[in-house]
Amino acid sequence: MNIEGLDYNTQREKLILPEYGREIQNMVDHAIEIEDKAERQRCAETIIGIMERMFPQNKESNDHQQKLWDHLALMSRFQLDIDWPCDVQQAAQIANKPEPMPYPMTPIPVRHYGNLIFEMFEKLKTMEPGPERDELARMTANQMKRNLAQWSHGSADDEKVVSDIARFTDGKIQLDLDTFKFDKVEIKDNERKRKKK
Repeated sequence: MNIEGLDYNTQREKLILPEYGREIQNMVDHAIEIEDKAERQRCAETIIGIMERMFPQNKESNDHQQKLWDHLALMSRFQLDIDWPCDVQQAAQIANKPEPMPYPMTPIPVRHYGNLIFEMFEKLKTMEPGPERDELARMTANQMKRNLAQWSHGSADDEKVVSDIARFTDGKIQLDLDTFKFDKVEIKDNERKRKKK
């Protein structure tokens, strides 16, 4: 839909530093076009003053002025020809985005338990029977029940947890529901309200 006279942000050029808004960006663009260097300098200093008033809480930091001038340099795409009161060459590093972190994409047979629980299953398979393995099995089973309750909106079946832990540990961990007691699972308030309706 194109209506003459309406100017949508989605149709405008992307802001370099959105926290300052489009008006500050327009001021910076205007300052670049000023031909008189003295006037351009005054304009840049005025823009810095406005930027400083926008975030007064930042005045306490030691490098506050440096950051403001760095931001001005970035917003001007380093095209603003003025006498910079500080070195703004490092400002280019602010604009560099870090490389995205790789996300481990290991397949999980039952997603609601999560990768950590499956790591516990592998650990339980290799442990010798004893109090340490029993404690890890207890902690794993209780976490499985919490995960199951979270994914199924408050209901968690003890038999399912016992069956799953036996299946995923290749039968090494066999919990007896007559003797094994799960911790009480707390249901969040919004889930309680939803169950009451």
